[in-house]
Amino acid sequence: MPVGGLVPQATDNAAELVVRNARIHTQDARRPQADALAVRGGVITAVGDDQDVAGHIGPDTRVVDALGRRVVPGLNDAHLHVIRGGLNYVLELRWDGVPTLRQGLAMLREQAARTPKGQWVRVVGGWSAEQFAERRLPTVAELNAAAPDTPVFVLHLYQSAVLNRAALKAAGYDRNTPDPKGGQIVRSRDGEPTGMLLAAPSALILYSTLAKAPVLEGEDKKTSTRHFLRELNRFGLTSAIDAAGGFQNFPENYSTVVDLAKSGQLSLRIAYHLFPQTPGQEIDDLTRWIETARPEDGDEWLRLNGAGENLTWAAADFENFTQPRPELAAYEAEFEKAVRLLMENGWGFRLHATYDETIRRDLAVFEKLAAEGLFPAGNRWLFDHAETVSPASLDRIAALGGALSVQNRLSFQGEAFLRRYGPGRAADAPPLTAMLERGLTVAAGTDATRVSTYNPWVALHWLVSGRTVGDLTLRPPSNRVDRRTALALFTRAGAALTGEDEVKGVLRPGCYADLAVLSEDYFSVPEADIPHIESLLTVTGGRIVYAAGEYEGLDEELPPVSPGWSPVARFGGYRATPPPARAGARQAELLGEAVGESEEQRQWRVGRGLVPEATDTPFDPCFSL
Repeated sequence: MPVGGLVPQATDNAAELVVRNARIHTQDARRPQADALAVRGGVITAVGDDQDVAGHIGPDTRVVDALGRRVVPGLNDAHLHVIRGGLNYVLELRWDGVPTLRQGLAMLREQAARTPKGQWVRVVGGWSAEQFAERRLPTVAELNAAAPDTPVFVLHLYQSAVLNRAALKAAGYDRNTPDPKGGQIVRSRDGEPTGMLLAAPSALILYSTLAKAPVLEGEDKKTSTRHFLRELNRFGLTSAIDAAGGFQNFPENYSTVVDLAKSGQLSLRIAYHLFPQTPGQEIDDLTRWIETARPEDGDEWLRLNGAGENLTWAAADFENFTQPRPELAAYEAEFEKAVRLLMENGWGFRLHATYDETIRRDLAVFEKLAAEGLFPAGNRWLFDHAETVSPASLDRIAALGGALSVQNRLSFQGEAFLRRYGPGRAADAPPLTAMLERGLTVAAGTDATRVSTYNPWVALHWLVSGRTVGDLTLRPPSNRVDRRTALALFTRAGAALTGEDEVKGVLRPGCYADLAVLSEDYFSVPEADIPHIESLLTVTGGRIVYAAGEYEGLDEELPPVSPGWSPVARFGGYRATPPPARAGARQAELLGEAVGESEEQRQWRVGRGLVPEATDTPFDPCFSL
């Protein structure tokens, strides 16, 4: 594709891909901006202008014209449950981005009619009642009306789930079912379950109920995972750190991504963690894993990154802000054994910790081990979430060589946090500025898919604006970051957590060819439009893994969504809506521009004799004889 004088010149070591006519944000201090880059063997070989890449173009080089669009390094979600999400993606009806509950219920009603007997309709994460115009959850009556016979399970954050009558029956809940520890089955005056489940404060009741639904088998798991990865590529994601989680057993639940990696079918780089699943058996699990694997085993597509986000179940706090902060029983003895085992064997780890009270207790254990020389010891370790971490705890984390990973959970739970803790605490949740001022590595992610959406641009908007999906401002300007910093948290910082910061998150020669051509310029669009950005062309390791708009058809073909009744086959994933800047007067301006362009095109066609000259009499077929 010769463009603007770029003709094939190279005979040896020609680039496989060249992107030109772009506004490239490289994140390389030596060359922050560029117009073009060349790729060979999955890595970048040249960055600069057209002349810099011209010598890399051969007869088989694919040249992509970015048409002046913004290009950024591929995004890296530092805390995403990508493995679990992939195994379930095609089974889930996504309300991510849906603007009204009415629309969500219409989708649910249609999906219930498409769902075969024995299967469930499940809405699992990525939405909040605050995003809806109605500002409320669906009622049990609405679910029963939409799906009288098909089980329906609707999960709302870490707080609650709404089930219809058929789902209660399928889950085996009746008047004799006891409330599980930390959870509540809401009952009517006659003792029968109403269909509402509450985390009080543990979300285990929600997730254990969801686990009763049917799962995918065989090749369908691979197809589901590949479509989920393509959906992530749609937003410019090229890497993710899988934080493991409950109901994600090793090795059986990891086998799908392992098989896809072996066949070269991953479109997203994954660094994964291992999470002990059975309370009381954590030390045995960790010991077994340490004897059989080491962090960084694997390659640039799939690699082990360490343990966590839980090491022992007793040390995990809950992030349900509609409930009081949980008071954890003594856990330090077993927790110390787990941490010692990991540090002595060169394993890194990550820790789920919502509250400073938990973080302080963990740090006391680390400081005890530091007296023996185990901290800092070069092992990568971090706290996840840390919404209420204190300045004193941040100082202790820095002294022990730790890092932090923050997620936009308050995009979806911010109103609940504000009601419980007040505006002062909400303004510092989490204290981004204080973290960065101490020189700590701070990486950003989403914690998708069971609470937040996997759309990283919603998280980037939260980082720079401090606003929830319900348009409530929580964090003041003093605790926000600028757009460049936010992007670095979503790229370079995530790479640092996996020890890949020399080859990932930067567009310079020798680095991975991971990049995204954006639909809108992230650095100049109105702030409110940031969540509406998508990628038009996503490249991972030099492969075009997602293509839309002018580039549609350049990406790799996927097998059809299976099973055919899947909600994804009918509705897709994230529901894109027009950005606010396109509304109202701006929409009228765009229509005017379109009319002007249409007239220019007509004049061009007239000048070439393709259509007759215009007459003074308008032609209206409705009134013609």
